Amino acid sequence: MQTITLHMKNTNPGTLYIVATPIGNLQDITFRAIEVLKQVDCIVAEDTRHSQPLLQHYHISKPIISLHEHNERERAGDLLKRLQQGESIALISDAGTPLISDPGYSLAHQARELGLTVTPIPGACAVIAALSAAGLPTDRFTFEGFLPAKSQARINRLNELKNESRTMVFYEAPHRILDFFNDLQKVLGETRKVVLARELTKFFETIRLGSVSELIAWMIGDTNQQRGEMVVIVAGAEASISHETMDLTLILSELLKHLPLKVAVDIAVKITGNKKNAVYNQALQIKND
Repeated sequence: MQTITLHMKNTNPGTLYIVATPIGNLQDITFRAIEVLKQVDCIVAEDTRHSQPLLQHYHISKPIISLHEHNERERAGDLLKRLQQGESIALISDAGTPLISDPGYSLAHQARELGLTVTPIPGACAVIAALSAAGLPTDRFTFEGFLPAKSQARINRLNELKNESRTMVFYEAPHRILDFFNDLQKVLGETRKVVLARELTKFFETIRLGSVSELIAWMIGDTNQQRGEMVVIVAGAEASISHETMDLTLILSELLKHLPLKVAVDIAVKITGNKKNAVYNQALQIKND
C-alpha cells in the first residue's frame, strides 16, 4: 500500500495568516490549517475559551491572544509590532473564515498598509456552505451579514434591498430569527422564496426551503427551529420592466420596421402595459414622420 506524505511549507516570518476553522464539525479543517497553527509563534482568537477545544483536539499548543470588537484597536498595535519583528501570527475566529462578520479587519488592513504579508488559509465558511446547499441561484449573490437588531431599522434596510435581484445572504441570532422573518414578510411579501440554514455541519443541521410565510409557520410550530447558528438566504426580486421606464418610441420604431402597424401596436401594448389608444396614436405619429 502506497503511503502519501504531505510536504508542508514552513510558516514565513512576519506573516499574518488568516486561518479558517470549522463551523461545527471539527473534521472540517484542512491539513494546511493544522500545520500553520502548529508552526506560528502565536494564535489570535476571537474568544480564547471557545477556540481551546479545537486546538486541544489537534494537539496545538501555542500562546493564544484574544482579539474581539472591544479590544481590536488597542491590541492591533502590539500584534503589528510583533509581525514587524519577524513573528508569524495566525488569526482565527470562533468559527469559519475570519473577518466574515467577525473581528480582524483593522489588524489585516493595517498589516497590508505596512506592507506586511497577509496570507489566507481557506476553509469552512457558513455563507458559502449555506449557499451551496440552498437550492437558490448562486451565480450572483450579496452578503448582508447581520441586519440591525431593532425592528424599524431592520425594516428600513430591507426596504433598501426590496428590489435587489441577486440572492441575498444574512446572518441572524436565534432570539431574533422570528422577528427577522416577520419583517421579511412585511417588506418582501409572504411568497418570496427563502432558505433557513441552521446549525450547519452540526448534529441538528437543518436546511429548509419555502416561502416566507411557510417558514414562519414551521418555526412557530417547532420552536427547536429557532435555536442555533442561523444563515438566512433570500431569493432576489424577479426582474421586471415597468412601463414608466420603457422607451415606447424606441420599441414602436423597431417593431414598425418589420411589422404592420396594428401588429406592432398590439405587441407594444403587451410589452409596456400602456393603453392601446395612446400606443396607437404614438405609432401613427412615428409612421407619418
